Amino acid sequence: MKVESFFDGYTFTYTYIVYDEKSLDCVIIDPVSDYQINRSTLSYESADKLAKFIDEKNLRVHLLLETHIHADHFTAAGYLKTKYPSASICISDQVTGVQDIFTGLYNLKLDCEKDSQFDILVKDGQTLEAGSVTVKAIHTPGHTPACVSYLIGGDLFTGDTLFMPDQGTGRCDFPNGSAEQLYDSITELYKYRDDTKIYVGHDYGPGGRDYKCLSTIGESKKDNTMMPAGKSKDQFIEDREKKDGGLDYPRLLFPCIQVNMVAGKLPDAEDNGMIYLKLPLTIK
Repeated sequence: MKVESFFDGYTFTYTYIVYDEKSLDCVIIDPVSDYQINRSTLSYESADKLAKFIDEKNLRVHLLLETHIHADHFTAAGYLKTKYPSASICISDQVTGVQDIFTGLYNLKLDCEKDSQFDILVKDGQTLEAGSVTVKAIHTPGHTPACVSYLIGGDLFTGDTLFMPDQGTGRCDFPNGSAEQLYDSITELYKYRDDTKIYVGHDYGPGGRDYKCLSTIGESKKDNTMMPAGKSKDQFIEDREKKDGGLDYPRLLFPCIQVNMVAGKLPDAEDNGMIYLKLPLTIK
């Protein structure tokens, strides 16, 4: 099994294509669209790089896997599905709870049942067959209640649950996020072999080091700044909540959540031909 990584420097996001060189079956994990907030423009250069790689290698896309509803970039899953119509967009079955929260915040009226926005709502421990590529879903709530990691070919794709060891873990201050749940989720991941590879969802190059996407369970257990093996749950919760208390919202939170929670479907154009995103405003 081969893993090809793609880094988006604007949102510090890693996207992965995992494929079988023999069968040419593949899956895509956390694809990114290019949204420029200052100009309010959406484009697909990053997704087109994925498509170029896929088409050059004649890969067959079976699954578009989302690790959670992202708050820091627009998903390109919907766009890529127009290119590869037989691919299914997959996310945790806990996503409906996240949709409930944010449809209320944005006062949105979905035109169909919320769970039908995605093709597959995967359950904890469920296995998906993408041709010759086998994907096991592992629910890892904490960063959000609908986070899922994927085990593919013995490698873990952890989204915002575990980062590089010097980066720590994902934050837990989004609606219904939970430092307690994140501790339990990571504790379960630490049961995998120490040589299990971890592919992370983001990297911010702390201290000016080069951006990286690959670690191991053993490295994280030893050196993770937020969650080394053996750390008590109470101490983790205290440290995580203290750090989260000093964080600002992600800069793309409000523009992108409303699109990501419906599998990348954009709002319908209005009678002037323009598409509009809603921004909730709190007056203090």
